[in-house]
Amino acid sequence: MKDTKEQFEHVIAVCRDLFAKKLHDYGAAWRIMRPASVTDQLFIKANRIRSLETKGVSLIDEGIRPEFMAIVNYGIIGLIQLALGYAEKEDLTEAQALEEYDRYAKQTLELMLKKNHDYDEAWRSMRVTSYTDLILMKLYRTKQIEDLSGNTLVSEGVDANYMDMINYAVFALIKLEFGE
Repeated sequence: MKDTKEQFEHVIAVCRDLFAKKLHDYGAAWRIMRPASVTDQLFIKANRIRSLETKGVSLIDEGIRPEFMAIVNYGIIGLIQLALGYAEKEDLTEAQALEEYDRYAKQTLELMLKKNHDYDEAWRSMRVTSYTDLILMKLYRTKQIEDLSGNTLVSEGVDANYMDMINYAVFALIKLEFGE
């Protein structure tokens, strides 16, 4: 499990670096996004991955790796938006946004470590295409929870689904980078 934690932290560091560069270029413009819009953005990314996996050809010169990275980053944005609410304008400095990013990356890592202990690293035996399908399933669940205004009977909330999507995307990125 030590390798999993190190690999997770490596992947998150790469995603965070991209997030920081985009913060420099665009600021925290994403703060205006309502949670449902974040969910739809995640859906676009996951759907593109599935499309590329199914077709085997990309007409845009980007593969699935940047899309999984976007799922990590938009998943963390979603967690931030759920906690802070959306804003009418950009209201976080780069430093504040990165602090929030780090908070939710850490919480997601902690959740993964607990689940990884209980599931005994079963994710390592899965295919990357299965992570895509699981992310899409979580997105459909999230949309249903949002349509119910969060009033579920027995299900976890949107935040738990975002964390699961982040973790599945990290697992995919680990497999794409380290093989296995």
